[in-house]
Amino acid sequence: MDVYDLFSSCRKGDVCRVRYLVEQRDVELNVRDKWDSSPLYYACLCGHEELVQYLLANGAKCEANTFDGERCMYGSLNESVRRLLKDYKCISVRAMQRDDFSYFLHALLEQGPHGDVKFLVHGRMFTAHRCVLSARSEYFTDMFETKWKGKSSITLKHPLVNPSAFGAILQYSYTGRMDIDISLVEDCRRLAKQCKMELLIDQLENKCKQLYEFVSHKPGICVKVLSLDPHSCQLQEEMAQLADCALPIELRVGFGELPFNRVDRFPTYPDICFRVDGFNFLCHKAFFCGRSDYFKALLEDHFSEGEQLQTQPSTPVITLHNISHEIFTHVMYYIYTDDTQLTLYFFVLHPQLIAEVSFDVLCVADMYLLPGLKRLCGKTLAKTICEDNVLYMWKTAKLFRLSRLEDQCTQFMAKIIERLVERAEFAEIIKEDAASVEERQETDSVPLVDEIRYHITGNVQTYSAIEEANQKLEALEELLCSINIYC
Repeated sequence: MDVYDLFSSCRKGDVCRVRYLVEQRDVELNVRDKWDSSPLYYACLCGHEELVQYLLANGAKCEANTFDGERCMYGSLNESVRRLLKDYKCISVRAMQRDDFSYFLHALLEQGPHGDVKFLVHGRMFTAHRCVLSARSEYFTDMFETKWKGKSSITLKHPLVNPSAFGAILQYSYTGRMDIDISLVEDCRRLAKQCKMELLIDQLENKCKQLYEFVSHKPGICVKVLSLDPHSCQLQEEMAQLADCALPIELRVGFGELPFNRVDRFPTYPDICFRVDGFNFLCHKAFFCGRSDYFKALLEDHFSEGEQLQTQPSTPVITLHNISHEIFTHVMYYIYTDDTQLTLYFFVLHPQLIAEVSFDVLCVADMYLLPGLKRLCGKTLAKTICEDNVLYMWKTAKLFRLSRLEDQCTQFMAKIIERLVERAEFAEIIKEDAASVEERQETDSVPLVDEIRYHITGNVQTYSAIEEANQKLEALEELLCSINIYC
């Protein structure tokens, strides 16, 4: 419903609603409908200049000479929108930060922190990580264990290996994206075949066909850059193999059961060991430092006093306290894949137990400075909201600044408000929320009350719905009067 609402609001030009959906409901900006159209395309098509400006500033994709860029340009209603698109340069780092994992992968590729291998391709140097390339391609796995074994610097001299095409293959391996000049598509296809990347070959063929059909029906349009969007499921599954391999053998039951799993014959070249509850997790500094400032500070300051792993003397060991190995496993999977195993509990555990596990992970995510994991916990907790725990959930959302969970709680409160007003705890929460408003006057609004009123009156269209909404509002007003709050 949120995605449908986003497309509808973009067609209407409702900037406030789009801002709410993006910033409060965490709706993906670059989602596509069944016609392969994005929210930005509809905003351009309908000529909503202010909305186009907001979408571009928040990471909507529209690079020049690409399919998305040319399509938006061609479909723009007026010149002012076209001018905005022409002035648009590229997705900025600030915009990319909305998607934690994409920004991390981009930085891992561009900056190469903790890289352990370098490729020299006809004068151009590329820094990379053996663990990432091995996870994404069996060709690299085999080469690192045979021809390139023990090498930290590799020179590729073959005349058919184009440096720009090789860079595009690395970009795809790290981010799932690819931005390449049309003239280099065949070079990329050849390298992808060599690296046994069947999915990439299929994506290239489908995108070329799509571009050909688009350009053939739009005279005057010239697409010079081919862009592939991430195939997120494939990327996550292959990165998850690194987490599978990091798990101690004793804990692998129930985890790492992906199709065609390569754990038993898949070296990942770990460079850090976390000891939790006596179990050794063999991990990678590049992932933990890049995803968490907590781990970055811990790893950079801890080496002088850390012990070494006996089986791998070059690998430092850091013991983590006040966390169970079960919770650390969830954290580790999130760091490698931007997802966690919390949703698996819905098939085996009671909702109350799910909420308890999610809350434990949430506390650790807050301590380890992992805002994306906090949001995932919030989504899981939202599925367990009921009449008995909605007030506790709302307090949790406020405490950990989970705006979407907070909104879902107030939405649920609005549905059951006639029963909720009878609970003394609800009255106390309203008083506390009113007291938290800085320099609040007697008749000033109370945020919680405003949100509940909004959800009660939202989408009211029939007479019966209006009558029901009025009854709910009356029940809420009676409670406010009884506790001497007028707003």
